[in-house]
Amino acid sequence: MLTLKQLPNSERPYEKMEMYGEKNLSNSELLAIILKTGTKDQTAVAVAQQVLSLIENQNIRELQEISIKELQKIKGIGKVKAIQIKAVCELAKRMSRPQKLNIQIKSSKDVADLLMEELRYEKNEIVKILILNTKNIVQKIVDISIGNTFSAHIEPKRIFEEILKTGMSTFILVHNHPSGDVTPSMNDIKTTKDIKNGAELLGLKLLDHVIIGDGNYKSILTLA
Repeated sequence: MLTLKQLPNSERPYEKMEMYGEKNLSNSELLAIILKTGTKDQTAVAVAQQVLSLIENQNIRELQEISIKELQKIKGIGKVKAIQIKAVCELAKRMSRPQKLNIQIKSSKDVADLLMEELRYEKNEIVKILILNTKNIVQKIVDISIGNTFSAHIEPKRIFEEILKTGMSTFILVHNHPSGDVTPSMNDIKTTKDIKNGAELLGLKLLDHVIIGDGNYKSILTLA
């Protein structure tokens, strides 16, 4: 088998990126650059292809769901390389998130646009609150709860405490449905109603409750 050094420059990931730019490299070639080396029997590109074979439907985003232990099962991927891959995945995830503060919320779509890329691929339900000023500009985003694939516990007391600490009164509740289906459950509707009523007693205002799916969203405040 040819090593990377035996390949022509135009086929080596490092040289290819320098010559043609990163956009012209395949996923396996980009990953090979992160891995740096392969094994005595396989090039770094071949090892990278094995890593990508763990992904269903060639969805590169799924790479972030593969654990360090799973990566280490591949010959040529030790603990250090597995950690490097996970670190790159996390950086990519963070870079995809838009700057969230000082954005004015005018509709449920604004909420969805703000958090869609962060939540649409999550495997567990995550509950967040957006705390807004009097002009509905986002001042703070707080993670309230991380649950499992099917549900997450929402504690109204925790929500109210976080809002009251800021001295503000308007907030938006957001959570994702890992299934991608944004149809609200009866519990979603009941929880929204309870939080809305509790907030009013404290002089707070629930402006919206948005469910994030896979590329879609739904406001359930009108149902509560």
